[in-house]
Formats: sequence, structure tokens, C-alpha cells
Amino acid sequence: MNTAMTNDPDEIRAQVVELLGEQTDPTESDLDAVAARLEEAHDLLVQALESVEKG
Repeated sequence: MNTAMTNDPDEIRAQVVELLGEQTDPTESDLDAVAARLEEAHDLLVQALESVEKG
């Protein structure tokens, strides 16, 4: 994944979509992987918000 932070909303959306992948109903064994991807997406969004706040 690209770790460089951007303020471009379209690029941020694309990165989140890449992290989350295709939406399907996860099986019980997939829940850890889904949780890890959601955590990465959350971190990406937090970094984007912090970047915007800093200007």
C-alpha cells in the first residue's frame, strides 16, 4: 500500500476501497482478516484527517 499521505479525497477513497476489497459476508475464519483491513482503513482515514487539520 502507498504510505504517502494525500489530501485528495478521490485518492483516499481509492485507498480505502483497495484496503476493504470486495464486500462479501465474511465467514467466521475471515473475521480476523476483515478486522485487520478495517483497522488499516481506519488508520488511513485518521492520517488523512490529521493531515487536513495540519494544513
